[in-house]
Amino acid sequence: MVFKKNSSWRSSPPPLWSFQKKLRKLEYYSNCKRGGFNKIYTYWLKYQFRKESIKLNFSIPINVFGPGLAIVHYGTIIVNSRAKVGKNCRIHACVNIGASGGHEEAPQIGDNVYIGPGAKIYGNIAIGNRIAISANACVSDSFHEEGIMLAGMPAKRIKEININKLIKHAE
Repeated sequence: MVFKKNSSWRSSPPPLWSFQKKLRKLEYYSNCKRGGFNKIYTYWLKYQFRKESIKLNFSIPINVFGPGLAIVHYGTIIVNSRAKVGKNCRIHACVNIGASGGHEEAPQIGDNVYIGPGAKIYGNIAIGNRIAISANACVSDSFHEEGIMLAGMPAKRIKEININKLIKHAE
């Protein structure tokens, strides 16, 4: 029974896991492997990644998220290519991380950040480490304090929080 369960998962892995694997593989080949066959293989990976992105309704460019990205649910996720997100980010559906008002600057988000469903993070802002952004929050100002929860529209500091309860593998 255990073998049957594991073998079916390997032959057809969950689409979210497959997407993240393709994202990391494309980042590796785009950043580290150049020339010859690797260039052709990189184009093939870009094609596969784009196809998977359209299927899952994600617009996540490469080299934005640090290691430990966890996409929890299917749904629209849009991220600006100029945004930077640190390691161990947990992100839910219907999240938008982008620029504001025609400006090119995008949010810079720290490590161990939880982003709830429907959150909007935009503008030339910085979000510190170990912060939880609640569902449907609209973050347009910088927050540097660690271990807090943001909620509301516009987002405000609500309370202190232990991020390890939301992100199990947070450091």
